[in-house]
Amino acid sequence: MADRRRVAVTGIGAITPIGVGRERLWEGLRAQRSAVRTVTRFDPSRWRSHNAAEVDDFDAADYLERKKVKRLERFGHFSIACAMQAMQDAGIDLATEDRERIGAMMGTALGGLSFAEGQLGIFLQQGIKAVDPTLALNVFAGAASCNIAIELGVQGPNSTNGMSCASGTIAVGEAFRAIRDGYADVMFAGAAEAPLAPLCFGAFAIIRAMSTRNDQPDAASRPFDKDRDGFVMGEGAAVLVLEELERARARGARVYAEVVGFGMSNDAHHMTAPRPDGSQAARSMRLALRDAGIGPSEVAYVNAHGSSTPLNDPTETGAIRQTFGEHAADLQVSSTKGYYGHALGASGAIELAITSLALERRWLPPTINHDAAAEGCDLDYIPREGRDADVEYALSNSFGFGGINAAVVLKRHEGV
Repeated sequence: MADRRRVAVTGIGAITPIGVGRERLWEGLRAQRSAVRTVTRFDPSRWRSHNAAEVDDFDAADYLERKKVKRLERFGHFSIACAMQAMQDAGIDLATEDRERIGAMMGTALGGLSFAEGQLGIFLQQGIKAVDPTLALNVFAGAASCNIAIELGVQGPNSTNGMSCASGTIAVGEAFRAIRDGYADVMFAGAAEAPLAPLCFGAFAIIRAMSTRNDQPDAASRPFDKDRDGFVMGEGAAVLVLEELERARARGARVYAEVVGFGMSNDAHHMTAPRPDGSQAARSMRLALRDAGIGPSEVAYVNAHGSSTPLNDPTETGAIRQTFGEHAADLQVSSTKGYYGHALGASGAIELAITSLALERRWLPPTINHDAAAEGCDLDYIPREGRDADVEYALSNSFGFGGINAAVVLKRHEGV
C-alpha cells in the first residue's frame, strides 16, 4: 500500500434541507433540529405518509445563467451547483489546470424521474408536441456527472452510478480509487437526488416504507429509536472535491480529511430487505478497513446509514457488532437522517461531507429524535445531543435496494 497515492478532501458543496452550502449545513447540524415537515410540493393526503424534508433556500439562478436554468431540471441544478460550491471551497482555478486529469463521479437513485413524471402528465393532456424537448437529456442518470463535466470543462474519468441509496458512497469510493491509482489528480465526487413528486413519493408510500407520524413531522425520522415506523423522504445533494494529497499541500489547500478506504458488497438476498444476518453489510465495512490498512479498534466513530426503518436499524447494528467485535461497545455511532430524512442516493454523499467536517471540527453530530433504543439496537448512538470528540478514523455506511452495501473510511488530517 506504500505506493498508493493519498487522497484528500479539499472542497465541500452541499444542498440539504438543513442548509445550503458548507457552513449552512454545519450550522444546521449544530442547531440539532429536524427539517422534516408536511409536504408542500403537492397534496400528500392520498397516501398514509405525509412528511418529507424539502430544500427551501436553493435558487439555481445563483449558479447558472437563465438558459441553463431553463434547460435543466432540479436534479441537474443540484449536481452542478454542488460541484461549483465544492470547486470554490477548494480554491481550484480551472484556467490553470490540466482538465484531462480532473473528473467527476456521481450517484443517484432516481435521477430525473420526477421531471419525467411531470412531462408524462403534460403528454397525456396535451400530446407529444407539448413535451419539453430536453426530456431525454434530463431523465438519464448519467446527466449528473456529464453536466458537471460540461459546465466545468473537466475531461477526466466520468460516470454516474445508480446503485440506489448507496450510490453517493460508491461514487466517492470510486473517485478515491481513481486518484489513489493514478488515473486522475482531482475528482468531483458525490450524488444528487430530487425525488419529491407525487409518483416518486407514492411509490415508497404504497410499499409502506415511510413513516406515518403525520401529526409530528419533525419527530418522524428517528433512527434506532423504538418508536420509529419508517423513513422520511428527503432531497438534496453533496459533492466533495477529492485531490491527490501532495498536490493539495503544494498549493496550500485546506484539507478537511483524508479518504483512506472503500469497501463494497452485495447481500444477494432480496431487492428491498437486508440480509437478516448482516454478514455482507459487515463485509463491506471489513473491506473498507482492510483497504485503509487499519484495524477495527482504530475507528472511533461510525456515521451510520440509520434509515429509521424497522429492518435496517437492527441489521446495521448487528453488522457493526460483527465488524468491530468487542470494540463496538466503545464506538460512537450516529445517524444524521433525523435532521434531513433520507435523500436516497444523495444520502451517502451528504453523510461523507458531514463526517469530513466532524473530523476537522472535532464535534460529532447526534442521532436526534432518539429517545429510547429499539430492540436489537444497543450501541452508543449519540442520542439527542452532539459531542466534542477528537476522532482519528471514522467510517460511513450506506445500504440500498438490491442488497448493495458500501463503506468509506475517513482519517482526520494532521498535516503529515
